[in-house]
Amino acid sequence: MKVTVIGGGNVGATTANVIALKNFADKVVLVDTKEGVATGKCLDMMQTAKLLHIDTKLTPSCNDYNKTKDSDIVVITAGMARKPGMSRTDLIGVNSKIVKSVMDQALEYSPNAIFIIVSNPVDTLTYLALKDSGLPRERVIGMSGLLDGSRFEYYLAEELGCPVGDIDAMVIGAHGDLMVPLTRMATFRGVPVSEYISKEKLAEIEHATQVGGGTITKHLGTSAWYAPGAVVATMVQAIAQDTGKTLSCIALLDGEYGEHDVCAGVPVTLCKKGIKKIVELPLNESEKALFQKSVDSAKETNAKLAEALKA
Repeated sequence: MKVTVIGGGNVGATTANVIALKNFADKVVLVDTKEGVATGKCLDMMQTAKLLHIDTKLTPSCNDYNKTKDSDIVVITAGMARKPGMSRTDLIGVNSKIVKSVMDQALEYSPNAIFIIVSNPVDTLTYLALKDSGLPRERVIGMSGLLDGSRFEYYLAEELGCPVGDIDAMVIGAHGDLMVPLTRMATFRGVPVSEYISKEKLAEIEHATQVGGGTITKHLGTSAWYAPGAVVATMVQAIAQDTGKTLSCIALLDGEYGEHDVCAGVPVTLCKKGIKKIVELPLNESEKALFQKSVDSAKETNAKLAEALKA
């Protein structure tokens, strides 16, 4: 199993590191455009190999896509990260051109790969990668829902004072402030969290989840990377090991949830071919309305794509 991670910044390097730690890939290639970045980070990671029992081989590449040849999975994290005061949509101009360029180059060397898009605005850039490449929707997946769900579960666990492993929750919709935490379906050891947490507090937790990435950006001055990197590695592992796990990921909708020709976060079952199926949840009328509003925001961003690519 060969995995390429394009973008050696915080998210990309963390993704490569977590994949290596999990020891399910034979080789991970880390690509960056800046001389020395991928080399230095791979050296640093590989010098932990004995201490952390890493068997995966990490290979650096300074924009040499030949080293990525015949990758089974390609992760694209390349692009500008958010700064305080910026929305994910503000990144569309620069990041759309970057993702288009690296997608074209990676596909040339790995025509059979499955692609995971991480760069923001991720719903729209997943849509761009699909349309530009002409690949089937099963092979181009965006990362967001699992990350948002992890944040949601963390906040619920903090409120209940329990291990986060006791919480099961999911977030769907576009990766932005209009994402939809599915509070009604969230459980603590199988019991709805609404049995333990007031409506008012749950509303606060929903909002904290929706602005979770922005909150971290305010503290750090840049986007998060530990959780995104771990989430991407989890998605890669589910595909590489053909686990059949169902995770919230960005997928192109073609009739599911009543939507067409738009990418948004929904539960998908992952397999060695990418997306095995999209799972349609039994949403109530309120949840459907919130999901519609969230997806509409992704469509609005998609409409800016052509203009961004021409600029």
